[in-house]
Amino acid sequence: MAEMAVSDIDIVIAGTMKDINMLEGEMQEISEDELIEVFKIAHVAIKEQCQFQLDLAAEIPTSNPKRTYSHESHDEAVKAKVYELAMEKCKDVARMGLANKAKRTELFDAIKSEVKASYSDEELAVIGKFISPYFSEVKKKAVRWVMLNDRKRLDGRQFDEIRPIWAEIDYLPMVHGSAVFTRGETQSLTTLTLGGKMDEQLIDGATFKGTERFMLHYNFPPFSTGEAKPLRGTSRREIGHGNLALRALKPVLPDDNPYTIRIVSDILESNGSSSMATVCAGTLALMDGGIQIKAPVSGIAMGLITDEGKFAILSDILGDEDHLGDMDFKVTGTAKGITACQMDIKVDGLPYEVLIQALEQAKAGRLHILDKIIETMPAPRAELKPQTPRVEMFIVPNDMIGAIIGPGGKIIQGLQKETKTTITIEELPTTEGRVQILSNNAEDMNEAVRRIKSIAFPPLVEDGATYHGKIKSVKDFGCFVEILPGTDGLIHISEFSWEKVAKMEDVCKEGDMIDFKVIGKDPKTKKWKLSRKVLLERPVREEEATQS
Repeated sequence: MAEMAVSDIDIVIAGTMKDINMLEGEMQEISEDELIEVFKIAHVAIKEQCQFQLDLAAEIPTSNPKRTYSHESHDEAVKAKVYELAMEKCKDVARMGLANKAKRTELFDAIKSEVKASYSDEELAVIGKFISPYFSEVKKKAVRWVMLNDRKRLDGRQFDEIRPIWAEIDYLPMVHGSAVFTRGETQSLTTLTLGGKMDEQLIDGATFKGTERFMLHYNFPPFSTGEAKPLRGTSRREIGHGNLALRALKPVLPDDNPYTIRIVSDILESNGSSSMATVCAGTLALMDGGIQIKAPVSGIAMGLITDEGKFAILSDILGDEDHLGDMDFKVTGTAKGITACQMDIKVDGLPYEVLIQALEQAKAGRLHILDKIIETMPAPRAELKPQTPRVEMFIVPNDMIGAIIGPGGKIIQGLQKETKTTITIEELPTTEGRVQILSNNAEDMNEAVRRIKSIAFPPLVEDGATYHGKIKSVKDFGCFVEILPGTDGLIHISEFSWEKVAKMEDVCKEGDMIDFKVIGKDPKTKKWKLSRKVLLERPVREEEATQS
């Protein structure tokens, strides 16, 4: 854990003796060459672990021969007919280059209906269950054949071409930051909310206990793919995509950021790469909210089609290309380098040559998308939006934290109530404390800062000096008065006036402002002794009046 805290790469890689087939991780803007080097280092360890498993299995007599899966039933005659009726028609649809997903789906469904219509109702009752899986198989092979042989994608793009991009910031003007990012038929509406220390997420995990100041939530409602079904709990897919987008943006957050940040991405339309749209929209929302990120981040999802020695690497894949393809490789990063990646391989691994080409093609696509983001918003706003709460943080001596809080929290609670702010104090591992103040306006913020700093860094009380202060409490023996913020003193009943005072309640009350003079410090209590009467004109006594 100590080494991971200073590492610039946190990545999990899985593979076989031959190839890499899965990875996920976050990085501090590393280059493509560095990522390839990571793969090679990891593969050495993977091979050792694979060999260990083989050696262990060799000691188990029942591990060989391998069992074969044989729980499916098939009808080769039906399969042959489906192939005969549907293959060329599916190829024709794939060649059309239709950008509209709904239109493609409609045409493929029409072919499937034609296949079903070639059978009688009696035949369908027996073999109907085979048509859907066989048709899906035909459709997949037809689309892949067109890509590998005609070199044409489903929507007519070139293999390295990115779908049209449209983006806009400040889409929801009353939130702290917002952006909408659309690429092809995939759209994310992302909002930014900024809060203080009290808004941090509490985490109590197996290896970590503390708080998290950056949260990203990804929502994928059914209507985004044209479906109508109930909204259930958050799915593993939403959690995984949200975590990938969070990892992508986390490295570019400012080191001195005082806010708790929450980004929410709502996918309004989806046809592939919605997690990467979240990264792009998240970057724009952060900049729209005035968060001074180190650099904008973009993301791209890469695909792969491979068969019989031929392969095609696809940039910015569609949902169908993800489903029908052999790889889903998501890469995010800045102009400087990669910040996060995730890859799943559906075939037997990925040779290094193909992986290198995929990374280089991903870089070109990522930079193209980054240019579109910069066109929309070249840099973060210089100022926060008016409706955004203001946060200020500063360091105070550790031994003054108690004075700021006061007995039973009386001082800090009073400050919050009087200045309409939220104040939190955090003890640091050093001999210091960190104060954070959250306020909705500058006037309240300035007053809270002034009063806390006057307590934490109090001016010295001068013996013999005259002050004007508030009576904090009234007792039978006198009253306690605030000399300076955080420092009180006692005016004894005998020092309040030249006339004899029977009850303090008769001559003063809590909250009164009075003038007084510091006349020393009590050697026992170490409290300052104050006097009001020394500032008043001494009345003439009767005997003095008679003599005069």
